[in-house]
Amino acid sequence: MASSSLLVGSWTYRSFRNDPTPVDGDPQKALGLFFAEAEFRFEAISKTTFKGVIDWGSGGLDLSGEIRPGSADTPVAFAIVGVGRPGSQTDGWEYDYNGCLAYEWPAAVKQVPALVGSLMRAKPHNGAPAGYSASFIAVRKQ
Repeated sequence: MASSSLLVGSWTYRSFRNDPTPVDGDPQKALGLFFAEAEFRFEAISKTTFKGVIDWGSGGLDLSGEIRPGSADTPVAFAIVGVGRPGSQTDGWEYDYNGCLAYEWPAAVKQVPALVGSLMRAKPHNGAPAGYSASFIAVRKQ
């Protein structure tokens, strides 16, 4: 099993609404697909567990995660629970993240490590219901 140390560090995070409607080159439609932009920061607790934050400047969630069995092409899979910070604007929030380290192409030139996956709002907040899901990509910061 891969180690949580492979996730340690900072990642530029972007999530997207799962809307299959083509944007047809319209920049406004494309921007409308953004759900959130933030930064993941992870540190290893053990070989199979890690913690961190997702921070978007004006708020964030505390994260706890675990490494899950992957495959030959995707050796690092993970599950994360993000909870809001008590006394902050995110108090009571909870999101679940599931993903993997993107495939590393053997012949790629300057490929930047990326995390890909999906997320789900696990608890309702601010009038938004639980169960909403979106996709995300996070690219390792240098």
